[in-house]
Amino acid sequence: MKIYHGIEDFKPLDFAVVTSGTFDGVHFGHQTILKRVTQIAKKNNGESVLITYWPHPRLVLYPDDTDLKLLNTFEEKAELIREQGIDHLLRIPFTKEFSKLSSEEFIQNILVHSISTKKLVIGYDHRFGNNREGRFEQLKANSAKYGFEVEEIPKQEIEHVGVSSTKIRQALFAGEVDKACDLLGKEYTVSGRVVKGEKIGRMIGFPTANLEVDAEHKLIPADGAYAVTAQIQSKEYKAMLNIGIRPTVGGTSKTIEVHIFDFNDDLYGENVKVSFRKRLRAEKKFPDVEALKEQLTEDRKNAQKILNT
Repeated sequence: MKIYHGIEDFKPLDFAVVTSGTFDGVHFGHQTILKRVTQIAKKNNGESVLITYWPHPRLVLYPDDTDLKLLNTFEEKAELIREQGIDHLLRIPFTKEFSKLSSEEFIQNILVHSISTKKLVIGYDHRFGNNREGRFEQLKANSAKYGFEVEEIPKQEIEHVGVSSTKIRQALFAGEVDKACDLLGKEYTVSGRVVKGEKIGRMIGFPTANLEVDAEHKLIPADGAYAVTAQIQSKEYKAMLNIGIRPTVGGTSKTIEVHIFDFNDDLYGENVKVSFRKRLRAEKKFPDVEALKEQLTEDRKNAQKILNT
């Protein structure tokens, strides 16, 4: 898959089959659209193109809305789209100026002139252009003028899977990572760089790698302990992870700490990707460190059972 970071880098194709949207999570509903795009491209010896926008439009149009959290960084989304067999990923920088582009200008400047679209595939609720004025009916009525066909994926084909990015976010905010994984069709992941911590875990027999997630709007699941796997370079390890302020040891700021089973190497500076399997419990304050150690021992047993199934 080729990735373009601006429309100016893209050269028109002979037979482009195109879809567009934010595709946060690349969940089952998104995959229904992408499957249709790749099917049409293969049938016509064409090439599939996904247009996406970064930053997320809401972050530009509503900069004071600090509640928006995303399921994917751009890099994560690109990898998931690659796995769906898309040939070209066109990332258009979303700015206030771009948001003022009319639907007609978007069609002519992006779809026709820059890509030479031959077939456009959109979801039933897709809108585009200034104030989301563009819609399927407009595209369908003017397809001959534009020089491309348009196909709308019916509501029932997308909604029958019962999936939306909002449902997935709600599950993660509640700590229901197993439910989120079912909706996504894969495990939810968070990546971070290992930074130095206070080494409290090591002192009580549970050394942890402290992860610094350098993605401001990445959604971090609810506070608590989780059964996870940790990928370091190309190797995967079983682990448990805690998200929270660590109230038992006087913590005041939120941390993400992963305890990797049967692992003692120095990880400072390494990038670690954790894949969430199931929440073990909510974070709580224990009477003392000994009680915390007992609970961590139980957490490790429970995590190992989950990860071994």
